[in-house]
Amino acid sequence: MLITLTSDMGLKDYYVAAVKGAIYNQLPDVKIVDISHDIPPFDIVHASFVLKNTFKEFPKNSIHIIGVDTSSNHGSEHVIVSNHDQYFIGNNNGVFSLIFDKKPDGIWIINHNSNTEDFSFPTKDIFVPIACHLARGGLPSVVGKPIDTLVSKQLYRPIIDNNSIKGMVCYIDKYGNLMTNITKQLFKEVGKNRSFRIYLTRSEYSIQHIHQNYNEVPEGERVAIFSSTGLLEIAINKGVRGSGGGASQLFGISINDIITVEFKA
Repeated sequence: MLITLTSDMGLKDYYVAAVKGAIYNQLPDVKIVDISHDIPPFDIVHASFVLKNTFKEFPKNSIHIIGVDTSSNHGSEHVIVSNHDQYFIGNNNGVFSLIFDKKPDGIWIINHNSNTEDFSFPTKDIFVPIACHLARGGLPSVVGKPIDTLVSKQLYRPIIDNNSIKGMVCYIDKYGNLMTNITKQLFKEVGKNRSFRIYLTRSEYSIQHIHQNYNEVPEGERVAIFSSTGLLEIAINKGVRGSGGGASQLFGISINDIITVEFKA
């Protein structure tokens, strides 16, 4: 039995410990994996990026609790989603459409009992009992009603023409590395092995080569690679955000800023 936690609760307060205690109270032998509790508050785009690049590494039947923007309203419901032989529990606020590239195998709206459940802390009081039910081998249909579709959220897609790709920074990690939404496949399809220059918006710097890893350039030098996510990444070798060395800080680039790749005509 394996349950993962992804949340925006941080580690300063009691929230994460309370969620874990509630799980262990029902399943003392369960394994709990913390994917991240440093998601910016209510930021489902950030949460989806972290989960999208994580869940496939977990074994079948893993159960993932998404504790980000958990309060349901008239436009969303708490749901169980089955995909890639794993379960995901969270708010139907668009996050699932950002995590998956294919239609889920199953979707269930969680049956709420307003007499017993505390809606002020859904991660602990709603998601945890559902996760424990699934971990014990229970069926989603026992605790939920099947539905066909999820709320969809669309992200900015790269703009392309014959000689350029205009993408954006979609994620910045703790080192200040800039993750873009430009995939390796798109880069190859548009580039056709031509020479190129990567322009960093808000900065006079540009990059003309793709390297295999950070250490192919001297320490403190800018570098572009295709990371394990398959996305174009801009970094500073051995740079660390917060000490003046991360790419985000050095180039003055934030999430949603534009990154342009221009290929030789």
